[in-house]
Amino acid sequence: MLSKFLNLDPKRRDVILNAALKEFATKGFDDASTNVIAKASGISKGLMFHYVNSKKDLFLFLYDYCHDMVNKEYLELMNFNETDLFERLRQSYLLQIELLQKYPWIFEFIKITGITKSDEINKKLEERTNNKQSLCQMTMFDIVDESKFREGLDIEKSKQIIYWSNIGFTNQILEEIRNSESDELEYDKIIAELDDFLNELRKTFYK
Repeated sequence: MLSKFLNLDPKRRDVILNAALKEFATKGFDDASTNVIAKASGISKGLMFHYVNSKKDLFLFLYDYCHDMVNKEYLELMNFNETDLFERLRQSYLLQIELLQKYPWIFEFIKITGITKSDEINKKLEERTNNKQSLCQMTMFDIVDESKFREGLDIEKSKQIIYWSNIGFTNQILEEIRNSESDELEYDKIIAELDDFLNELRKTFYK
């Protein structure tokens, strides 16, 4: 455990975390630069390695930290007793947005963690895989109130189409974050777009 890093002032720690998340998310482990991370964090490279030892340790720490954050601040807060699919999706988005406001690159980082040429990193990630919980399509779309769907629809195919639409909307949000010149998310704008998106899906698939 990187105790020196964890004991940092939370604001300073998050600056380093977000700089590292962005660098790894955009370049992957192999091409990520610790010089860039240190510069973006406003600290010297020497001081950064005082906290994290190596790029490998920082990457693996981020992997564990991000998955813990997703579990604690997203998955564990989801109410899967909500059987309306679109209400469940809305709840999911709101929790993700709350997490993105703190760590804008967290989901992008999680998506690329398996892309590395390093056998050592790949082995470490493989060892962790079975211990990590993830929100998959089955979890989000399982046990929903299918009576709300319009008659004549193939429910499973409809769920698949909604799932694909969900991925597209999520990618749109992440793209807006990547291209934004501001460090602050436009929360109200995203929520308005979310509600419009879900309302259109409701009109298409629900009675």
